[in-house]
Amino acid sequence: MPEDIVIETTIKAPIQKVWEYFTKPEHIVAWNHASDDWCCPKAENDLKTDGKFSYRMEAKDGSVGFDFGGTYSSIIPNGLIAYTIGDGREVRVLFEEKEGETHIIETFEPENENPVEMQRGGWQAILDNFKIYVEAAK
Repeated sequence: MPEDIVIETTIKAPIQKVWEYFTKPEHIVAWNHASDDWCCPKAENDLKTDGKFSYRMEAKDGSVGFDFGGTYSSIIPNGLIAYTIGDGREVRVLFEEKEGETHIIETFEPENENPVEMQRGGWQAILDNFKIYVEAAK
């Protein structure tokens, strides 16, 4: 089994804002895509232990799309989101605030279909979009 993939970013915003933008569906649909030719037209999120989430990811031209979802195993408000993706892989998202900025560390188990670097790049691109979205919001 390959080792877990870790991605991270630091956002110039307080943790409460970062948490809200990371977890509320009206914000998720705005940033949850890896490239400009993709979008997230729908997001549902029941943010509690044993709650479920589902995000629809689609190419803007409608040529391809998929649902990304899972079940939360642990929620610590403004601190940690842990969940299991539909295919059984575990993901942990850690939020840490320091001097008015929020550091996010995301750790996930790789899948077996795509190269690890491709997976890391895709997840990092989504996290980078999230950073841009939060920092641009007033």
